[in-house]
Amino acid sequence: MADPKGFLNTDREVAETRPVPERVKDWNEVHVPGSLLPIIGKQAGRCMDCGIPFCHNGCPLGNLIPEWNDYAWRGDWQAAGERLHATNNFPEFTGRLCPAPCESACVLGINQPPVTIKNVEVTIIDKAWEAGGVTPQPPERLSGKTVAVIGSGPAGLAAAQQLTRAGHTVAVYERADRVGGLLRYGIPEFKMEKRHINRRIEQMRAEGTKFRTGVEIGRDIDAADLRKRYDAVVIAAGSTTARDLPVPGRELNGIHQAMEYLPLANKVQEGDYITPPITAEGKHVVVIGGGDTGADCVGTAHRQGAASVTQLEIMPRPGDERDPVGQPWPTFPMLYKVTSAHEEGGERIYSVSTTHFEGDEDGNVQALHLVEVEFKNGRPEPKPGTEKRIPAQLVTLAMGFTGIDKDNGLVEQFGLELDQRGNVARDADYATGVDGVYVAGDAGRGQSLIVWAIAEGRSAARAVDRYLTGASSLPAPIRPTDRALTV
Repeated sequence: MADPKGFLNTDREVAETRPVPERVKDWNEVHVPGSLLPIIGKQAGRCMDCGIPFCHNGCPLGNLIPEWNDYAWRGDWQAAGERLHATNNFPEFTGRLCPAPCESACVLGINQPPVTIKNVEVTIIDKAWEAGGVTPQPPERLSGKTVAVIGSGPAGLAAAQQLTRAGHTVAVYERADRVGGLLRYGIPEFKMEKRHINRRIEQMRAEGTKFRTGVEIGRDIDAADLRKRYDAVVIAAGSTTARDLPVPGRELNGIHQAMEYLPLANKVQEGDYITPPITAEGKHVVVIGGGDTGADCVGTAHRQGAASVTQLEIMPRPGDERDPVGQPWPTFPMLYKVTSAHEEGGERIYSVSTTHFEGDEDGNVQALHLVEVEFKNGRPEPKPGTEKRIPAQLVTLAMGFTGIDKDNGLVEQFGLELDQRGNVARDADYATGVDGVYVAGDAGRGQSLIVWAIAEGRSAARAVDRYLTGASSLPAPIRPTDRALTV
């Protein structure tokens, strides 16, 4: 245990954010640099090192949270970094982007604010980078086996790094012009600066991983041919088929999927554009979808100088506190969240559904018509007399995704089967029905959290290593079924 009385003597304190008028004028991360270091030791000391650490169960990676909390409390940052990397390839990603299900499972959270696990995590890894403690780990010998990884999001990168360290020759194929998947183009700079991705890629290159950008498997290279060229393939292409909104007026100019809008803003930060082809500047912006992607659109619109920003959600407003019956501890509760983007302004409207869009004489969207809804038998029903018109000159659709891309030929050329949700079907070892072809992350799981993507990438890498060599010493998160067998 760190401080035996830490949770009694220390209140929860989180990272400080920069003032809103300052941060909306740039694209830097919203937190005050260095603000965590003076407080993080005491925050780590709030960890009780529970006899049964439910934070382990809440984290899909099985992070050794009490252990690195103890090291952080003692100021042994090197040991803390080693324990952090024992289960997580990219803690600087999860420490910034993960919604922290570990904190929802923290035992202290039963009757007090939980430990700031996420803040401790990001402090440990940032100090590790600053101290030069994150170095390449090339394999001692090569296996002679080759692996292709399709997709360079967190699942693909985790699988590639693990397999490279196991001695296999790994090539990562990415259809975009830069490595990183949604980390690169779906996550705005103000949530995670892309320098964090860049230095991990350099580490992976130094370890031996090869990257092939601007290559789409299924279009540029036939998937079946790729399978012949490599001893194994890991599909980590994500869940990229965006859910659409088939209502009258959808064809109007100015209505875009979130993943059409967000990447262009990131490309400005990469230097590809001076101004993005799709911009919110001076426009009334409506974001349809109340999740994290919707919040990313809200924050991006603020920085582009939108005249107004309105976010719509068909579901009712979540509660401020955990429902002890429907969402008891240690489950991950659905709570009302105020992200940094919401702190910056705009309006959020719950329990509404879009009926149609209204355009001007030039075919540009100029207004959105909505109606309030109430759920009956699990379905939203419009409430008569609650119709409303709001101005909308830019609309982004952030309503989630429905499975892997089915139009680029990858599924057909590999001969893959899909499940009922549009994801690639697989068994408990992440293997598809095609020999030597595995799937990890959102492509097999459906859209999910970054921490799940990394966990699946590590687990799939272990399965592939075992397929190629007959055994594997690669560490991987214990699956729930495995955990049940070991209790």
